[in-house]
Amino acid sequence: MDGFKLSLLAFVPFLFLAIAVEATGDELHTFIVHVQPQESHVPATADDRKAWYETFLPEDGRLLHAYHHVASGFAARLTPRELDAVSAMPGFVSAVPDQTYTLQTTHTPQFLGLGAPAPPQGKRWSSSYGSGAGAGVIVGVIDTGVFPDHPSFSDAGMPPPPAKWKGACMSPALCNNKLIGATSFVYDNNTVDEVGHGTHTAGTAAGHFVDGVSAFGLAPGTASGMAPGAHLAMYKVCPNESCASSDMLAGVDAAVADGCDVLSISLGGPSEPFYQSPLAVGTFGAMEKGVFVSMAAGNAGPNVSSVLNDAPWMLTVAASTMDRSIRTTVRLGNGLQFDGESLYQPSGSPNTFYPLSAGGAGMILPNHFLQGHTTLAEAHVLPASHVGYAAGSAIMAYINSTANPVAQILPRGTILGTTPAPAMAFFSSRGPSVQSPGILKPDITGPGVNVLAAWPFRVGPPSAPSRHPHWSPAAIKSAIMTTADITDRSGNPILDEQQAPANFFATGAGHVNPEKAADPGLVYDIAPCDYVGYLCGLYTSQQVSVIARRPVNCSAVTVIPEHQLNYPSISVTLPRAWNSTTKPVLVRRTARNVGEAPSEYYAAVDMLDETVTVRVFPRTLQFTEVNQEKDFTVVVWPAGQGGARVVQGAVRWVSETHTVRSPFSVTFA
Repeated sequence: MDGFKLSLLAFVPFLFLAIAVEATGDELHTFIVHVQPQESHVPATADDRKAWYETFLPEDGRLLHAYHHVASGFAARLTPRELDAVSAMPGFVSAVPDQTYTLQTTHTPQFLGLGAPAPPQGKRWSSSYGSGAGAGVIVGVIDTGVFPDHPSFSDAGMPPPPAKWKGACMSPALCNNKLIGATSFVYDNNTVDEVGHGTHTAGTAAGHFVDGVSAFGLAPGTASGMAPGAHLAMYKVCPNESCASSDMLAGVDAAVADGCDVLSISLGGPSEPFYQSPLAVGTFGAMEKGVFVSMAAGNAGPNVSSVLNDAPWMLTVAASTMDRSIRTTVRLGNGLQFDGESLYQPSGSPNTFYPLSAGGAGMILPNHFLQGHTTLAEAHVLPASHVGYAAGSAIMAYINSTANPVAQILPRGTILGTTPAPAMAFFSSRGPSVQSPGILKPDITGPGVNVLAAWPFRVGPPSAPSRHPHWSPAAIKSAIMTTADITDRSGNPILDEQQAPANFFATGAGHVNPEKAADPGLVYDIAPCDYVGYLCGLYTSQQVSVIARRPVNCSAVTVIPEHQLNYPSISVTLPRAWNSTTKPVLVRRTARNVGEAPSEYYAAVDMLDETVTVRVFPRTLQFTEVNQEKDFTVVVWPAGQGGARVVQGAVRWVSETHTVRSPFSVTFA
């Protein structure tokens, strides 16, 4: 079936803050302006709030977006001189220039352990995940729009949206019980996807079952998203491959107001302090209102500290491969063979050798060193094979060894069960986080290479209730992270693009395991007020107030150091030069029992280097009832001089039925 594509995936008044802008004179530029009303003059309604926002502006028509739910402020077109005047007005907090963000399946459910996608007759994926997985959940996608006629958005067998849904469809005829909302925040007021990215990500997240799917006859099967029973709402914030942060913030604001349960955002911008990042500010507000936010880690790997979207209230997802290859094999004249990938596999004589020259009969595309073993199945225009760096080096050595080098490209079709899998993609952005190194990022990895999902252009049932609908976003994130797989399908360590063991700055807690995440045993929860204490450890009161959308006095808040936030992973820093007076680092966590009761968990520590000593007190946690909480302390101190700059391991709580694993990273500075 056409229409599927393989792709990469994965306020009260304050003293005004001086705004540095490059532009001068009377040129209009878009700014996101954060304001807070005096306590005695809080606007009662959205219309009142919008009217108050307009009092900051020199004339009508300047207001682009009024934010009501995840930010306190507005986006407007202003000159630098006008912004200076606005910054002196009562209620002004800060302003940031509009920024540009960029855009960052058939076999995936099986690879994630969800079983085989079912035909429309309604066979289940497994006993716990049926064709209605995600039923009752509303997934909001912040992206480039949607192609509504795609079969992935059919509403066959879908119930009406939940009563909590308050959103709308700008073109009602385009929506149904699957695609329940489509709103545009860009200049054309058109929700149709003209890029493809939004359709692709929406289909990956919650596309309906579609039979007979393939790409050029390859990767065949029944396609679906990860939550085929969920409702979808699209918020178009990108007219093309560039997205304005003011539009993105408006999309998040609307999604929260509309009643979305989950936000899926595969967009990335510059790394910057959270109070200057519109997405960090907006998603904090979404988290406070109980919305779970999943975001891409970025495509700037394998560079160190390239991870984006690294605030602790986001689930930051890295990209890894699956055990499926769209294989083409290069056979050299000397008999050596090297496996690569290509989506273009025309029929032809496999016995014909062609000279390795620039004649154009076919293409061998070798990786650079940094790209390692990651290969992509692209729709090439000639018979082709994308091979890894080692294979490319061997092919070049053969070319240089003979006067008449020849080769042939053999189409091998779709190969399942390939190894190693999963393995990290070279482009997947890596930690540690620049903005908050005390929070281990990314959080998790999942399939992000050669994923077959909905595409708007030609490229050549019974329901199951959603799990734990009343859990907080932090508890959901904890369940996903502490149950992640740390080995590949063969039981070996997950490898990076160089086929060396990948560290936590690449994989996060490991590869997502949806079945285990539904029953984690214990969770680490975080209340919104805890994030405020954490932010006060990083920023000033005024800067924290921008994120919190209310006045915050950090001197009156219990400040939480980064490593003390009740996060499912642990990251600490120790001095490289230490002596007998060096104090250990104490990391405190609170675990909540969401499994059976009574239950007893025993502590286990896995450290990969003897230069660090880690102890857990107490050694056991006994729970007599569900939702009971227990505190424990992890003590970390240097045990020897020298060694690696970064040491990683894990703290595990083990019961008869569960293993709750927290990745642990120690950096010597």
